[in-house]
Amino acid sequence: MFAQTKVLVVLLSHLDRETTTGFLSRVYLIPIMLFAITIAGCASTSQSEMELAHQPQAQSLSPAQCAGNAALQATSDGNGQYLIQPGDELDISFYMSPEFDDNVIVRPDGNITMRFVGELPAAGRTPAQLAKEMDNAYRSELRNPQVAVRVKNTPSRQVFVEGEVTKAGPVPMQPGMTALQAIANVGGLTNDAGNTAVLIRRDACGTPQGMKLDLQSAMNTPDKGEDIALLPRDILVIPRSGIANLDLWIDQHIRKMIPVTPYLPLPL
Repeated sequence: MFAQTKVLVVLLSHLDRETTTGFLSRVYLIPIMLFAITIAGCASTSQSEMELAHQPQAQSLSPAQCAGNAALQATSDGNGQYLIQPGDELDISFYMSPEFDDNVIVRPDGNITMRFVGELPAAGRTPAQLAKEMDNAYRSELRNPQVAVRVKNTPSRQVFVEGEVTKAGPVPMQPGMTALQAIANVGGLTNDAGNTAVLIRRDACGTPQGMKLDLQSAMNTPDKGEDIALLPRDILVIPRSGIANLDLWIDQHIRKMIPVTPYLPLPL
């Protein structure tokens, strides 16, 4: 009841700025606003229940599959060396036999296909490790392969910033990129943005995990650790602020839907 009263007071203040003509106009609007708030609340509850009912259920993975996914999703080894990931584009060079040079993309299963030797596992290895394995694989074809592997492109190394930002979309990952840095890369927050963000990150089993970030605290007191480092394929969502949602609700359900007379004409 307190929350409804608070919303009503804010509604009156918003409308009063545009249709202010006295006490009678506010009294006239109270029943209309209470009715609209009730209808909107019922509609949003019904919509949320429908969305939950039709939400697809995630498929459960075995511990072995989860462990395999964790290995594929790792971005660096214990020494900070980059680990190849699915989707990476690789340049394969043979110093002594350039006719064997190739350009391949790591498939979702983590493997690549090379001429003469077939499939080779690539994801989860450093470029140097993969080069050594390819060198061994090609010894049946070449006397001295001397293979070099270079990561040409890493489209999988990106995060996604959505919601109340200037230009939502994917952001190329940089080493150590934080939430605030990702937001800055998409032009910063809009005027309707709230002070919190939601970070969505999938674990090794593919289950999405949500985390609430206090953007205001991250900006004012960075030493508190609110501005956490992001991982590839993280999704950062910036919701609208409560006041922005209220402004939108008033515009959609009061100003555009309900004709409101600015004042009650009094009989002469």
